[in-house]
Amino acid sequence: MGRILVVDDDAHIRELCRLYLTHEGFQVDEAADGQEALDGVESTAYDLMVLDLMLPRMDGFDVLSTVRQRDQWLPVVMLTAMGDEEDRILGLDMGADDYMIKPFSPKELVARVKAVLRRAVMGPKPSESALIHHPGLVIDVEQRVVQAGQDTLTLTPREFDLLCFLANHPKQIFSRDHLLDRVWGMEFEGDLRTVDVHVTRLRQKLLGSSSPYEYVDTVWGQGYRFHPKPRSS
Repeated sequence: MGRILVVDDDAHIRELCRLYLTHEGFQVDEAADGQEALDGVESTAYDLMVLDLMLPRMDGFDVLSTVRQRDQWLPVVMLTAMGDEEDRILGLDMGADDYMIKPFSPKELVARVKAVLRRAVMGPKPSESALIHHPGLVIDVEQRVVQAGQDTLTLTPREFDLLCFLANHPKQIFSRDHLLDRVWGMEFEGDLRTVDVHVTRLRQKLLGSSSPYEYVDTVWGQGYRFHPKPRSS
């Protein structure tokens, strides 16, 4: 099923996660602080990390930032406290794939982990081209590589999936609800700002490339669409 690193300074939460995940066939390692988590990621190939944001020695934001710099593709499900909406938005903005709010159901955590892993390993759908071409942009769906102008973009798994979906449906307007359903999957029950965060970050990376085109439009009151056009001066 895969190997998972559970990072939390609460031994009870780590044990609970380990019991439920191992019952589903996962191998589970534990880390009690941020530095221990980074040491684990450095020495072991994990398929996913469950990461609490409030950690001793090094907090979860620093761990997530470092992991994203070293390994753009490691899926991360972050754990946050009830009411810490800004922390969740920041974590998603930094590249987390999903989140759980404490206290949480261990069964729901297992379902979220499985859903994130399915999306992480999912290949191109039969209806989608393995190579997507747009002005100044080439997306290799199978290799998960994006070339914008002369630059190869560094995208998180969710940013890549979002770009692929939009680029496969140019000029179509999709609401945030629709994007949550099609890109995040029906298992995801996060708020709609999750979509806004990922679209903003994706747009920034595209605009930061050498491509002379803009790609993602905001259609006020309706949602987002992929519509390549020359950049405005």
